[in-house]
Amino acid sequence: MEQRIVYVSRITRLPLVGADGADVGHVVDVVLDRGGRPPRVNGFVVAVQRRRVFVGGGRVGEIESDGLRLRRGSVNMRQFELRAGELLTSEVLGKRLRNGRVVDVGLTPAPEPFAWEVATLAVGAGRRVPGLRRAPEIVDWAEAGELFAEERSVDREAAALGGLHPAEMAQAITQLPLTRRRVLAEALEDERLADLLEEMSEDEQVQLVQGLDPERLARVLDEMEADDAADLLGEFSASVQDELLGAMDPEEAELVRRLLSYQPDTAGGLMTPEPIILAPHATVAEALARVRDPDLPVPLAAQVFVCQPPLETPTGRYLGVVGVQRLLREAPSKPVGRCVDEDWDALPATASDKEVAGALAAYDVVALPVVDDAGRLVGAVTIDDVLDRMLPAGWRITHTTSG
Repeated sequence: MEQRIVYVSRITRLPLVGADGADVGHVVDVVLDRGGRPPRVNGFVVAVQRRRVFVGGGRVGEIESDGLRLRRGSVNMRQFELRAGELLTSEVLGKRLRNGRVVDVGLTPAPEPFAWEVATLAVGAGRRVPGLRRAPEIVDWAEAGELFAEERSVDREAAALGGLHPAEMAQAITQLPLTRRRVLAEALEDERLADLLEEMSEDEQVQLVQGLDPERLARVLDEMEADDAADLLGEFSASVQDELLGAMDPEEAELVRRLLSYQPDTAGGLMTPEPIILAPHATVAEALARVRDPDLPVPLAAQVFVCQPPLETPTGRYLGVVGVQRLLREAPSKPVGRCVDEDWDALPATASDKEVAGALAAYDVVALPVVDDAGRLVGAVTIDDVLDRMLPAGWRITHTTSG
């Protein structure tokens, strides 16, 4: 009988459904027991609204392509905490194995009912070949036993650091010697290292990432906001920029390239290239659904920008902006094109940082549209973008310490 393998990448983001059929939340990670041979699944980390909670593996009756189903009972809403001897599958991803890095973890049913264990790991090629996508190599878990061994002290320190708020991470790591900072940066997950870098000055960023494998740095740049990634890349030589951009995800790299074409102290250099953009026929209900995205930064959730297609920057002709308060006052079925505020003037991409700051203050808003010479929306500049530019170096650390 063929062994059933379910890969973690297929599980994460799937809904967890209660025994009554109601959605409970969605899976964000899988918790493994380091001591198992093979490693056993202890349970699942599930996002329920804004909390991350633990659901034991034995509580889950089915894992199917459309979601996971609870066998019985309700979910304990206590915040998830990783226990000694446990490991998240997200901590395994990106680890070196053979001549590549782990890109996925395969699970298979264990002999006991309602139990799962690690069966395989998918290993991606160590170096990308432009225009060629290679299928990952499938490796038996036993060939990667060291990845599930008890963690080293640096892993424990990195895990503790990664659990902090990004600003607190930056404060903690900048107090350490540079060599230790680099060791911890290597041990952090890509996403957490990206969060950390976004809270540091460009000089501190460059010091921290020097010596990182270019492919690892490219993955971290993929995880960063495009404007922050462009700021960091702007500190490197043109040849290094080309190498890193070539190793990044093509869509992310294109956004960053566009930002690098502007001077850093202009609206174009400060802006975020992915605000919420809607066509004029989109409804108020659709706009409100977009601004409810919990992963959206607060300044970008304060308004939607209305443009003619295409709706990715650079868009078709920019038509106007609708603030979230206006959206809340309008009928859900009303087109956003009939709600635009004509009092907001767009900024040219060449506007200086001081002109941008003045416009934000004059309009008393948290974000303003940025357009090119053809009147197309190319991004939005937010108040936090301007503060990052205008405040003195080290302000984050000073603020965190005094808070």
